[in-house]
Amino acid sequence: MASEVNDFAAQTSENLKENTEAMGDRIVSTPEGMALAYGSLIVMAILPIFFGSYRAVRHHKEQQQQCKESGEQPETMSCKEAAIFPFISSFALVGLYVLYKVFAKDYVNQVLAGYFFFVGILALCHLTSPLISSLVPAAIPKTPYHIQFTRGEGDKAEHIINYKFNFHDIVCLICCSLVGAWYLLKKHWIANNLFGIAFAINGVELLHVNNVVTGCILLCGLLFYDAFWVFGTDVMVTVAKSFEVPIKLVFPQDILEKGLTASNFAMLGLGDIVLPGIFIALLLRFDNSLSRKTNVYFYSTFFAYFMGLLATILIMHLFNHAQPALLYLVPACLGTPLLLALAKGDLKALFSYEDHPASAKQAESATQTQAETKKES
Repeated sequence: MASEVNDFAAQTSENLKENTEAMGDRIVSTPEGMALAYGSLIVMAILPIFFGSYRAVRHHKEQQQQCKESGEQPETMSCKEAAIFPFISSFALVGLYVLYKVFAKDYVNQVLAGYFFFVGILALCHLTSPLISSLVPAAIPKTPYHIQFTRGEGDKAEHIINYKFNFHDIVCLICCSLVGAWYLLKKHWIANNLFGIAFAINGVELLHVNNVVTGCILLCGLLFYDAFWVFGTDVMVTVAKSFEVPIKLVFPQDILEKGLTASNFAMLGLGDIVLPGIFIALLLRFDNSLSRKTNVYFYSTFFAYFMGLLATILIMHLFNHAQPALLYLVPACLGTPLLLALAKGDLKALFSYEDHPASAKQAESATQTQAETKKES
């Protein structure tokens, strides 16, 4: 009997020790480590918005040039599409939640990792191609290549694939594929963040809302979507923690203790970067349309986003609970330009601005409004 009691006590002591060590592995976050993690997340969030917004201006000019040449309007999100987007996102979120409940988490993550491997390489190539091309030695020629795949003949020929590239682009693809292989094999958080930042910059650059009204509808709808799925259910948090794909930026809070092998991560979803970033990029294009010396709407809203992100992290830290970041970011990003436009008398110009006016009459009206605004300023 005594031996059984001793064995039970020894086993209990060992279990307590293991539980304590496991808890210690999860909660080894010093104030310095937490500050470094949150600060890094903020930097990784604001840089894609800043650079993506300026790249979006260039992309907008390219779209305008193509529109003049072809006469076809670029596809933009309508108010109706913006209104139903939160519902589409909800169906997608619930679908992922069900997948994780029905199938093994590792199996789902492997399938998704394979998809994001290819998409991530393309996003990284689009972002880093000019940089890598400038680093390639001049001795390596820019041999041009052209992949063309058509359907039909003569005037009825339809281009299915019509892609031009050079040898430097192939070098860029190889470099980005190495990052992709690192991510696919190791799932390292640095590789995850490289892909995540590439997705964020490309999203802000290429995804446009045509006007402020559409942007307001989209962000307000997503605010309620974010708040409901975080506070109302465990769906959002479960999917975010189960996902091992680069749809979030992460940074370890225990990096000072464990270095690059740290595992206690703070995270921020890419949606909390890209969606406000799309609206902030629209404001930069609006600033450019006014032809003023300062991009006041862009910089003021960019700073408001920064403050909203700080408030999100502070509340998340104080209450020790996941927070819907858009609950704080959307009021900051919408209220700032609207109040500023009201104070400066630009409210009419702000709401009449469109990236791609639907008709010549609307374009003429918008140009006249902007001209009046310039005279008043």
